[in-house]
Amino acid sequence: MTGNVPAVPTPPFDRELAAALAVADFPATLTADMIPIFRERAATTDTMIMELLENVERRDHVIPGHEGAEITVSVLSRPGRTAPGPGVYTIHGGGMIMGDRFTTIATVLPWIFEHGAVVVTVEYRLAPEFPDPYPVEDCFAGLKWTFENAADLGIDTQRLLIVGGSAGGGLAAGTALLARDRRLPPLYGQVLQCPMLDDRNETVSSRQIDGVGTWERGSNLLGWTLLLGDRQGTDDVSIYAAPGRATDLAGLAPTFIDCGSAEVFRDECVAYASRIWEVGGSAELHIWAGGLHGFEAFAPHAAISQAATAARNDWVSRLLDNGGQHKTRAVREVADV
Repeated sequence: MTGNVPAVPTPPFDRELAAALAVADFPATLTADMIPIFRERAATTDTMIMELLENVERRDHVIPGHEGAEITVSVLSRPGRTAPGPGVYTIHGGGMIMGDRFTTIATVLPWIFEHGAVVVTVEYRLAPEFPDPYPVEDCFAGLKWTFENAADLGIDTQRLLIVGGSAGGGLAAGTALLARDRRLPPLYGQVLQCPMLDDRNETVSSRQIDGVGTWERGSNLLGWTLLLGDRQGTDDVSIYAAPGRATDLAGLAPTFIDCGSAEVFRDECVAYASRIWEVGGSAELHIWAGGLHGFEAFAPHAAISQAATAARNDWVSRLLDNGGQHKTRAVREVADV
């Protein structure tokens, strides 16, 4: 067991996911020496990513990131579209230490065709080379650029969603808090897929998922430590780096959160949704029984994966087809200030 915590019973994995896990070719616990290997392995998926992008128009832009350094964003849209449509600002996962702006792009690509959305995906800089606040500040810089250039991008700023999975979900939540507190125009919604929200690792689920699954306690502690250094687990961590520490979640856009019952982030996801409800906000929470971390990408053939994808897509459809009525009172009040 990692972290010197007492053993607690582990919720069972979904049977299809357990079967896929039994033949998976990766270690349960990630260590620092494995990061270069996993980064290189991720780069080998470029061919598959290019195939996914064949049917969309892609424009790359170099923009100022944190402290003015150059970062890249890619803008993806349906070829030939002219009328403004919804915007989707998406942030990739990878434990704060891996991945690139196309790593989890498959989640949002269908919305380009189903809703006429324009997707903006950001190449934020990774820890440990670029620790906090670089990742979340790069993501905020990309969101600010998206708002400022929305007319040229074909984005209706009244319908701009922020989306992220895993580390990208935590960064999306942190970026949304920065946008609220720095008075950017209100977001229309946020989609947080199994988000990485809390560096403290004090929940029951953070102790249950230890040495098992696809992203567990030891890997999570590594990611947070490489992001925060000696500040990890102390009081010297901002709510933008670890949104699970935020006590005031008023003024946020309608939120969708999903994760599995057998993953390390379960309890922090439940707590985040609860704090949104406590201030009268709108949040839809799905905890998929037997789900391990990232189960949709890990085993897309599984029935649970297909059900989770359908539920998320349905929420986005309801949000975008609701003509603005889905906004919370708190979001409208921020917009009126």
